[in-house]
Amino acid sequence: MAQVSPTLLAVEDLGVRFRSPDGDITALAGVSFRIEVGETLCLLGESGSGKTVTMRALIRLLPRTAQIVGRVTLDGIDVLGLNQKGLTAIRGSKVSMIFQDPMSALDPVFTVGQQIAEKLRTHEQLTRRQSRTRTIELLDLVHVPEPQHRIDAYPHELSGGLRQRVMIALALACRPKLLLADEPTTALDATVQIQILLLLRELQRKMGMATIIVTHDVGVACELADRIAVMYAGRFVETGAVRDVIAAPLHPYTSGLLRSTVHGGVKTKALRPIPGAPPDLSELPAGCPFAPRCAAAAPPCRERPPPLVKVGTDREAYCHFVVAS
Repeated sequence: MAQVSPTLLAVEDLGVRFRSPDGDITALAGVSFRIEVGETLCLLGESGSGKTVTMRALIRLLPRTAQIVGRVTLDGIDVLGLNQKGLTAIRGSKVSMIFQDPMSALDPVFTVGQQIAEKLRTHEQLTRRQSRTRTIELLDLVHVPEPQHRIDAYPHELSGGLRQRVMIALALACRPKLLLADEPTTALDATVQIQILLLLRELQRKMGMATIIVTHDVGVACELADRIAVMYAGRFVETGAVRDVIAAPLHPYTSGLLRSTVHGGVKTKALRPIPGAPPDLSELPAGCPFAPRCAAAAPPCRERPPPLVKVGTDREAYCHFVVAS
């Protein structure tokens, strides 16, 4: 009998509302999913679709104007119920995050070695000598050349690719069970992007981590993920295994993304961008948020929210015209 991997992360009806003088804005609504041990999920969608807000909500790394609702359970821990001390304890040890821009995420007044060592001393109570030795090992793990010398470099002394490798080493310092990667290759050139993607895949398999990666690049999703969750206007519109979603998308928005971006399936086809722009989250339409941009929209799409439709055992889509099976 095949073994079923235990659930590491369970997210139920996650929502985020930002308070402002001009009125509240719902940036995330009704997001639910699970991550098994060792699994990789990709959040795919345009800028502003809610991908980064989802990631930051999982570890409550949002401004005070944000109100988070729902339930987030990580390795049996109710994350939304933790106090600040409890949050500090799990950040870095059970879950770590690789941020989009390593130059702004790394502290410019400390060496990269000091920043990694501080995390090790905080979570693993290592001595200075032990933390320095472990830091060199981590830099070597992420293929930083001459780690015994780079450990004393400041962020501005490193290239973009090396800074991103340092960010990965920092995220992996305490062997987290869940790694969150927020567009980790956005600011890098094409060659370095490939290197970082291959490194992430190697480390994920070597360390057995579950991973959630945010991207708007279909190629990145195909390279790294087991499953894809397509996001639009702060909601999941389609989820499923990578191969199934890429080969036969269920939601019109997913189809539009695939037609408008370069990936293996469109090498000989003309790109067709999605018309229009994502909606204003403070003024969402009454029906399907994608209806104003959807060529297949009909009256029901504009009148009421789409239902959740389950297709097979592991695919879901929110659309009036997807047929359940």
